[in-house]
Amino acid sequence: MSSTNQSSVTEFLLLGLSSQPQQQQLLFLLFLIMYLATVLGNLLIILAISTDSRLHTPMYFFLSNLSFVDVCFSSTTVPKVLANHILGSQAISFSGCLTQMYFLFMFVDMENFLLAVMAYDRFVAICHPLHYTTKMTYKVCVMMVAGSWVTANLNVLLHTLLIAQLSFCGDNIIPHFFCDVTPLLKLSCSDTHINELLILTEGAVIMVTPFVCILTSYIHITSAVLRVSSPRGGWKAFSTCGSHLAVVCLFYGTIIAMYFNPSSSHSPEKDRAATVLYTVVTPMLNAFIYSLRNRDLKGALQKLVHRSTFSVQ
Repeated sequence: MSSTNQSSVTEFLLLGLSSQPQQQQLLFLLFLIMYLATVLGNLLIILAISTDSRLHTPMYFFLSNLSFVDVCFSSTTVPKVLANHILGSQAISFSGCLTQMYFLFMFVDMENFLLAVMAYDRFVAICHPLHYTTKMTYKVCVMMVAGSWVTANLNVLLHTLLIAQLSFCGDNIIPHFFCDVTPLLKLSCSDTHINELLILTEGAVIMVTPFVCILTSYIHITSAVLRVSSPRGGWKAFSTCGSHLAVVCLFYGTIIAMYFNPSSSHSPEKDRAATVLYTVVTPMLNAFIYSLRNRDLKGALQKLVHRSTFSVQ
């Protein structure tokens, strides 16, 4: 088999979530509402953090980056779903499919890295409060985020280039609402063992390493909180981590169930349910979880809305 792409497939057909017209109408409405809520909620968080000087701290710097990633993450899949429904089309070009997959998994990696960085930030703030300002400088925070972008792009570029070398010479129907790596590998008429091996090894390292860092950070945080003599003080310290923990559980639970098991154990129904959770629901919930559980952020959002209301009047 030649190393160049011998694909005779020029486009793929995305079957979406349902073939029944009534369900399609309902899903279109749900996706539209969730997408608008995701974009509006996360953009409001970014605006609130940028306009309130009290929130110019490392924790909110990382949160604003996470909100930006969530908007981009959701935008890689949902607009295409909505456009296909309106146009009555299921087609996506071969290059468009690879492009969508590239950006989707780049933002998955970025979410993964940012959650780990935010856990480390909470670890330093709670376990080493006297050294927080010297350890979490603006330069260090920027380097962490920049390093995450570079690593995410290099990782996804590797997998995308390998998939681009595969041949697709038969079926072009993807039983999904976006171009995901698992159904693409199933459609290929090339040997995909290298692709699957890299997903289960290099890809697993990229996902598991930040997850281990998060677990380690929270083990130390829990230990530090339990040593606090005042229960109220300990709870106040740990409550700042509650939003982050909720997002971590939702994000990693669906990712692990979706990708880190053999392709033979996958089914289209399970895959679609899991991917809706982490590509559509999670980016929307992140904004609500952080804004509803964070008193400072709620105050900044209220001031932002209050200023906007008076400026319109």
